[in-house]
Amino acid sequence: MMRTLNDYMAMNYRMEIVEDKDEGGFVVSFPELPGCITCDENIESAIANAMDAKQAWLEAAVENGIEIHEPDDLEEYSGQFKLRIPRSLHRSLAEHSKREGISIVYIFCLKMMQYFQKMIKGCRTNI
Repeated sequence: MMRTLNDYMAMNYRMEIVEDKDEGGFVVSFPELPGCITCDENIESAIANAMDAKQAWLEAAVENGIEIHEPDDLEEYSGQFKLRIPRSLHRSLAEHSKREGISIVYIFCLKMMQYFQKMIKGCRTNI
């Protein structure tokens, strides 16, 4: 079935917002739509520009017969994966868990989130 521009516009493409600390303002892109990128001085205008850029990108792709990938489906991700860790780390997590009265999984997720937030702080925000 051929999809229309409206079909694609209704799809939930992931939007990435990056603060431009050097130039000021915000850069917004859609990773599943290569080259669909825009910017502005404030986040609200940058998002509005991004929606216009998304429509223009999709219009050009439809008109020129360019393949348009559909957005990633979060249903493909269960939120679970198996992870092997050193016994010493397992012990440390278990001891911390017991002291704090919270699960090892919660502590691990919290620590991972803190690590990744520190690693990408100010770089990206997914909406």
